[in-house]
Amino acid sequence: MTRTVKRAFKFRFYPTDVQAAQLSRTFGCVRLVYNMALQARTEAWTQRQERVNYNATSALLTGWKKTDDLAFLNEVSSVPLQQALRHLHTAFTNFWARRAKYPTFKSRKRSRRSAEYTASAFRWRDGTLTLAKMNQPLNIVWSRTLPQGCTPSTVTVSQDAAGRWFVSLLCDDVIVQTPACGQVGIDAGIDSLLTLSTGEKITNPRHERTDRKRLARAQRDLARKQKGSANRAKARVKVARVHARIADRRRDHLHKLTTRLVRENQAIVIEDLAVRTMVKNHRLARAISDAAWRQLRTMLEYKAAWHGRDLIVVDRWFPSTRLCSTCGTLAQRMPLEVREWTCRCGAVHDRDVNAARNILAAGLAVTACGDDVRHQRESSRTGQSSTKQEDPRATKGVLVL
Repeated sequence: MTRTVKRAFKFRFYPTDVQAAQLSRTFGCVRLVYNMALQARTEAWTQRQERVNYNATSALLTGWKKTDDLAFLNEVSSVPLQQALRHLHTAFTNFWARRAKYPTFKSRKRSRRSAEYTASAFRWRDGTLTLAKMNQPLNIVWSRTLPQGCTPSTVTVSQDAAGRWFVSLLCDDVIVQTPACGQVGIDAGIDSLLTLSTGEKITNPRHERTDRKRLARAQRDLARKQKGSANRAKARVKVARVHARIADRRRDHLHKLTTRLVRENQAIVIEDLAVRTMVKNHRLARAISDAAWRQLRTMLEYKAAWHGRDLIVVDRWFPSTRLCSTCGTLAQRMPLEVREWTCRCGAVHDRDVNAARNILAAGLAVTACGDDVRHQRESSRTGQSSTKQEDPRATKGVLVL
C-alpha cells in the first residue's frame, strides 16, 4: 500500500548579496504587515466588538501600499505579505476555537525570519528555483533528491539566528506503507533516552552537555562585548552557531530513532508527559530540555500517520513505575534513586524496563477492550506536581504492597 502526503524538503542555500538584501527586506515587510494587521484586528475588537477577517485586512494592505510612508511595501513580492495575513487569520481562528493563545506581535530580534511563496510567486524549472522580484535562481545545496516528477506547491525561505539561509519545498510524496508486526512500549528518561519494553535501552547522547564548555565560552565572550557594537553582533552569531550545532545533531538523532521505531512496529505506546510542567524543576530542566521528549513525540505522531501505524498515548498518571509487570502488584512508593526492585512474587525488575512493559500492556488494553487511557491529542490539566506521580483513581482495586 502507498499513501500520498504533503512533505517539506528543507535545503540550505547561499544567496548573492542582492538576493540576501531582497530577502531581508521581504522579512521586514512581512513582519510589519503582520503586526499592523494584528493591531487593526485588536482595535476593531476592543473598540467595536468587531471581528475582522482576512478579506478586510487584505483591503487594508492595499490601502497601506498607496500611502507615502508605506510605499516601500511595493518593492517586495505581494505574495509573502498576503500569506502573512492568512497566517494571522489562522492564528485568530485557533484562538477563537480555544486551541491557542491570543496572537502576539512579531519581534525583529526574537521572531523567526521567514517568508512564504505560493506557486504564483516562484518559477520552478529544470531543478532550479527563482523567486519573485529576483533575476537569478537560488544557489541551493541539494543534499538529497526530491520525489520523482514533483513540483513544489509552496516555498518557504528562512534565516536562522546563526545567519544560515534555508529553503523549504512543500511537495507531494508517496509513502510506501510496509507491513510490520511488532509492538513496543516506550518509557522516556534522562540516563537512557528511551527504554523499550523489549529490554533495549537507547543511550541519551546529551548533545547539550557535549558542547557545554564551548557554549559557555561563547556566552562569556558575548557578555564582555559592548551593547550595540559590531563585535557584539559577531559574538552573538558565534553563540547561535553553537546552539544550531546542538539542535541539528539532536534533530538528526531523533529522526533516525523515530524512523526505526515506526518501521519496525505496528503499535507504539508512549506516555503523555507534561514536559512544560516538568521543566519547572530547576534541577532537571536542562537535562529534560536536552532530551527533547516533546519533539520526539511530534515526530512519532506524523510518521506513524504516514506509515499507517497505531500510536497510543497512556495517561500520565498511570502507575507504570510502581506496578509489577509480572503479577500486577502495586508498590506503595518508588523513589527516583531506586533503579531496581524486587516484587513479592519474586520478580526482579529494572525500573525503566518494567515501566515500558506496563505502558505497552496499558496501551494494548485500549485496542483490545477500550480501557481508560487518554487519546493522544488530549492533554491532562490536573495541575499536579511536575514529577511523575500516580492518580489514586488509576490504581483503584489494585493490590498494594
